[in-house]
Amino acid sequence: MGKIFLYTGTGPGKTTNAIGLAIRTAGHGLKAVIIFFMKGRKEIGEYAIQEKLKPFYEAYLFGTPEFIDLKNPRQKDKELAKNGLNFAREKLKEKPHLLVLDEINLAVAIGLLDVNEVLKFLDEVPEETDVVLTGRYAPPELINRADVVNVITEVKYPKEIYSKIGITY
Repeated sequence: MGKIFLYTGTGPGKTTNAIGLAIRTAGHGLKAVIIFFMKGRKEIGEYAIQEKLKPFYEAYLFGTPEFIDLKNPRQKDKELAKNGLNFAREKLKEKPHLLVLDEINLAVAIGLLDVNEVLKFLDEVPEETDVVLTGRYAPPELINRADVVNVITEVKYPKEIYSKIGITY
């Protein structure tokens, strides 16, 4: 079975780490599939780059353009997350070299997905496919299931909200 990598923590860079692996994979002529949970904006760089990296890099959005209320997610957010997991299951049939499930840890933490559904999904991963799980607040069950776990912590960050094209999105 492929390895499971998990990036969690409150610091920035979890998605960036995962996308780095996806670009590395694509650079070797191997297929990387990225499923973005809780994200629906097509202008994010990690989604837009797929046009330049086809056919080795595929990205799919399963979220709305607006931010999710983490304490009170909408039914639509739950439906999109379930659709994303079902879509990822279909993509597994293609046996990609790498499958990134971006923000799935947070999707589980806030109740968009059930942790047991995700664990069941991970049991279905073919041996040719490595999986990356990203997002804050990874539940212990996913941490225990992963082969590699990196916790990204914030040591220093600007006091004002920092948003810059190409850096934070």
